[in-house]
Amino acid sequence: MIAVTGANGQLGKLVIKSLLEKTDASSIVALVRSPDKAQDLAKLGVQVRHADYNQPKTLAPALEGVEKLLLISSSEVGQRAAQHQAVIEAVKNSSVNLLAYTSILKADSSALILAQEHKLTEQAIHAANIPAVILRNGWYNENFSQNLAGVLQSGVVAGAAQDGQFSSASRADYAQAAANVLTSPQSPAGKVYELAGDYSFSQQEYADDVSKQSKQAIQYLALSEEDLTQAFISHGLPEDLAVVLADSDVQAQEGWLFDDSGDLPTLIGRNTTSMSQSIKEALELAAI
Repeated sequence: MIAVTGANGQLGKLVIKSLLEKTDASSIVALVRSPDKAQDLAKLGVQVRHADYNQPKTLAPALEGVEKLLLISSSEVGQRAAQHQAVIEAVKNSSVNLLAYTSILKADSSALILAQEHKLTEQAIHAANIPAVILRNGWYNENFSQNLAGVLQSGVVAGAAQDGQFSSASRADYAQAAANVLTSPQSPAGKVYELAGDYSFSQQEYADDVSKQSKQAIQYLALSEEDLTQAFISHGLPEDLAVVLADSDVQAQEGWLFDDSGDLPTLIGRNTTSMSQSIKEALELAAI
């Protein structure tokens, strides 16, 4: 059986969807904090089990009979390392013979604040001597396109990345890669994949693309890290998260969110979804 943590999340649901194209629903286990919110998965024949990173006692029963586990990183920045450690401890005493973990680009060397907990998790997996494969996901197209409504309303793309390049891809691309790894006939244990899109762009180029496709004037507003942090806070984000997001922009300027390894298109067997395509889809959705 193949289990996926965080299966109610955006990436988790897409991984389940991809797995359903490759294997029987009965061999897929959706690990979720709130089983009552996963009835859509249960109706597909997927096994739904309660598993909460913050309740370690739920993890061992949830992993019963599981052979492969995808540990999707927690969304709770600042608590991730401890939460992931709880899963790793449960895996050590389970039937799991392959652990796949969704990390971040160049986690072992990245200067991003976001990379710190990923690096700790990778180290913990290695120390536990668990057969594992590391999926170092780059930026999602949706990190930009899901905020398109605000951009169109304000006419501004604000950022601190300057001419830094983002090698992003769609969540569905990363989900398909994870599903392909989990269902591969050859064991991927010991491998580290740097996953990023074929198409890279700067925030200025993103603003230009949105302007072209929406036929609306959109400008790129280059801000300092401090000003971008305050802008995030003024839009209701918690200060800790605002700091992390602003830092990500600054580190993108230094190249930490760019990658041209080709691992992602190789894993999915096609070109990745371009930012331009994601903009097109977001604009079409907004028009409905």
